[in-house]
Order: sequence, then structure tokens, then C-alpha cells
Amino acid sequence: MTDDASITAEILRQTGDLGPKKSITPEEVARALAPDEATWRPLMHRVRIAALALQATGQIEILRKGKPVPREEVRGVIRLRTCGGG
Repeated sequence: MTDDASITAEILRQTGDLGPKKSITPEEVARALAPDEATWRPLMHRVRIAALALQATGQIEILRKGKPVPREEVRGVIRLRTCGGG
């Protein structure tokens, strides 16, 4: 079982590796933590929750259609990036 700290660390690692001009999907984080579909799919909700927590602390931005969105507008297809990419 993947813990929340591992999910948070993986989001920060992937977004940090790419820098503020590029973004990742929550699926990329889940797949990095659990390569087989039966295991990564259930992680998706937890990855999104971890992303919201990181957004709240200003560590990442959550994007919809390429633009940062506030927490209340986070739905559907999203991407994640380290802050400063605007």
C-alpha cells in the first residue's frame, strides 16, 4: 500500500524535475508508484487529494486547460506543475 507521504514526494519529485514550464498528469504520478493498472487506478483519487494539499501550501499549481485554477475549480482533467510557470 502506498502511503500519502510517498504520493506527495512523487508529485514534488516529478514536478521539480520538469521545472515550472512543464506539467505532469496525476496519472503519471500514480503509474510511477504502482506500474500495473489494477494498482495505479485506485491511487488516482489520493493523488488528486495530495495535489490539492500541495496547492494549498503553494508548492504546486493545478492547471485546467493550461491555466492555474483555484481549489474550487479543480475538476475533470488536470495537470500539475511546480509554481512559477505562468
